[in-house]
Amino acid sequence: MKVFKFGGASVKDAASVKNVGTILSMFPDEKICVVVSAMGKTTNLLEKVTEAWVNQDVAVLELLSGIEQFHRSIAEELNDSGKLLIKQIMNEIRQLLQSAPPSYYDAAYDLIVSRGELLSTAIVSEYLNQSGIPNQMLDARKVIVTNEANRNARVSWKETTSRIVAAFDDSNPEQEALITITQGFIGSSVSGQPVTLGREGSDYSAAVFAFALDAGQMIIWKDVPGVFNADPRYFKDVVKLDRISYRDAIELAYFGASVIHPKTIQPLQNKNIPLYVKSFTDPGAEGTLIHQSTDAKSQIPSYISKPGQVLVSISPKDFSFVAEDGLHTIFGLLSHMGISINMMQNSAISFSICVDDHPDKIKRLFTALSGDFNVKYNRGLELVTVRYYNKKVIDKIVNKRAVLLEQRSRLTVQMVVEME
Repeated sequence: MKVFKFGGASVKDAASVKNVGTILSMFPDEKICVVVSAMGKTTNLLEKVTEAWVNQDVAVLELLSGIEQFHRSIAEELNDSGKLLIKQIMNEIRQLLQSAPPSYYDAAYDLIVSRGELLSTAIVSEYLNQSGIPNQMLDARKVIVTNEANRNARVSWKETTSRIVAAFDDSNPEQEALITITQGFIGSSVSGQPVTLGREGSDYSAAVFAFALDAGQMIIWKDVPGVFNADPRYFKDVVKLDRISYRDAIELAYFGASVIHPKTIQPLQNKNIPLYVKSFTDPGAEGTLIHQSTDAKSQIPSYISKPGQVLVSISPKDFSFVAEDGLHTIFGLLSHMGISINMMQNSAISFSICVDDHPDKIKRLFTALSGDFNVKYNRGLELVTVRYYNKKVIDKIVNKRAVLLEQRSRLTVQMVVEME
């Protein structure tokens, strides 16, 4: 069993969908679970639909019509593949938009945004069947079971594994073809409500399927030839990493590397399932292997840049220590508001955190903290992480910029610096 994941860029248009068929045809007579993301920028557009619905904006139907036309045009280029299902899914969304949105924004988000992957798999599955690549489509909401946390749901592993194993059992009458097409990013809570697993969570979905199915390998098909030691958009002279360890991969993903979702590695490592990152434009190339072992060649400096950061310094108004009770309050607020800490440091009377700059969340945080704490902040910053660092690399990255906060471990250095 292999598990493939195709992201939004790999199914962004009709030509890309045809390329998925070409890649799958390279693996005849193999059992494959194919996890597909929403097409192109569909998730972004559905997020705008959600905002318009919640705000009762009359432009909501116009936004939805644009999404429908985008998918219909792709379907038409592919012999009307998935056209009927597209219509059905769009009608379901329109019915939702005619009702009042849930009072909790994240619940509204999951009701709408989760439909993107249903649209893409409707097209991909039917196109493949028409092209002589038999497959069945599996609704991920029926097998990925989670808690009730909208937008960042936690997988219930025992129930999810049981359902996935049953769905792929050869005795299952619906399991007729070797290839199964399913959705990334989405699932259902234990109460049956639609949920999503976190932005860019299709990688994680694929890892969940790989874990449950004891897959021989998982492949993420990307628009890059593998994992680089830095993002080519921000750094020059980047190097492709042919092989990296699970530990390095999860560290890089946690610190913000965009190639792999941070949650992806853990379920694969637990069952020692190798992960490949390969190019969908050059599927025969080796790509990058992520597995248990590593070697000195893979331990070259890797850079990660996260722009748009805020450095927040919090200190008690009564000049007392930042003790456990104060930290408990701060962490409770951060958790409640869905703010993730990218870096933190504390002294006797101050606690500093570096977080993504979401203005609405930051404003609410400052308001909530202002009663008991003094709050200072710096905006317009960049968080730079270097794995396998040395002085030459640090000097090159900093490039005379002011460093507002720095932390070092044996293998990794993180610095909050001014934007260039």
